[in-house]
Amino acid sequence: MKPSWITLAASLAAIGLWGLPSTALAAEPTFEQGRTIFIETDVEAPDREPTWYASMVAKPHAPVFQMLATRGTQGRYYPYTYPVTLKDLVRFHGHDCEGTTHAANAAWVAFRTLFPDGIIDRSVLRGISGTSPCWSDAVAYLTGARLQYGTLGFFKDKRYSHAILLYREDTDMAVLATWRTGINNIPDEPVMLPGEIDWQPRVSMERVKALKAVVKQAGGNPTPYQVDLMRHYQWQHINDILEHPLTASYQAKVIEHFVWEDWIDPDKTLVEPHTRGDTRLKNYPYRSRPVVPDAEVEMPE
Repeated sequence: MKPSWITLAASLAAIGLWGLPSTALAAEPTFEQGRTIFIETDVEAPDREPTWYASMVAKPHAPVFQMLATRGTQGRYYPYTYPVTLKDLVRFHGHDCEGTTHAANAAWVAFRTLFPDGIIDRSVLRGISGTSPCWSDAVAYLTGARLQYGTLGFFKDKRYSHAILLYREDTDMAVLATWRTGINNIPDEPVMLPGEIDWQPRVSMERVKALKAVVKQAGGNPTPYQVDLMRHYQWQHINDILEHPLTASYQAKVIEHFVWEDWIDPDKTLVEPHTRGDTRLKNYPYRSRPVVPDAEVEMPE
């Protein structure tokens, strides 16, 4: 049975949210699934039908994200989640690529810590990535973080360029996530957490690094064969990774005493970010009765 609005309202009233909502305190979640609200997940089938631009979406460990949103621009939380897959992310980013899938996989691992109930609340998230559009697009799409709100940042320390950091505002928790040593293939860039893979990739990462050094070099002159080979290596590598549990290839760490400004590049921020308004009423009270008599309705003039 679907939860009624009365049930949801009663749940909110029980925790003092019947009046105007106040800003959540640090370490206090906006809601607690099953106690203060009831959100149903997996009510819509995720799009895992493989296509020419997203063949990897059908792999056994391709991630599926259960996203929670609000109703319209001034609405409350929906009582259901909607699914997001790598296929959806490819459509947003514009093409499938190695980086977008890596970032999404790392986010999936981070979300396991940030949202243990599996419900990803995009109204409470910030994100940090490197400047690569592949990684920043994945972070923006999965978290709702945006430059104009000051919730999307870029790493100050360039060694983290192919990691991501996700911050949950209501619980004041930050999680750094990145690949494990063994699937990393960016020339001259370290892996910023100590974990390693325990499986053998089909593609040599050293061979990929050497090829990237030629193909991606600014002003370089790769052969047509090298361009095609790098694309094939990347496609093969991503499909290989998604044959294994994501925790075998990616790792995450909670960042204690996290301070947003300590991690972001101040030169890549808005001086005066806008205040986000579309989630302002997400916990707004419900009417005490489903129908209000006409005499009690205040109509705008």
